[in-house]
Amino acid sequence: MMILIFAQWCINHDLNPEDIYLKAYPAQKGNKELKEAISLTVSKEEAGEINDETVLGVLSLFGNDDLAFIVSEEIDRLTK
Repeated sequence: MMILIFAQWCINHDLNPEDIYLKAYPAQKGNKELKEAISLTVSKEEAGEINDETVLGVLSLFGNDDLAFIVSEEIDRLTK
């Protein structure tokens, strides 16, 4: 579920989930769970809103601090 929330948040912000994930975990190219989650995402027009705080909270809850850091950088970039 955490990966799906991350992937959908990326789609909702016109970001490629695999590219963002690889910034945090470059050794995990082709991550099976991420690919499965991406296949379950919907277009941003169909998706409900996922707040920035929600995705950061879920990532932190599951100990994905490196990915949360990269997402934080993307949030900063998107708000400028």
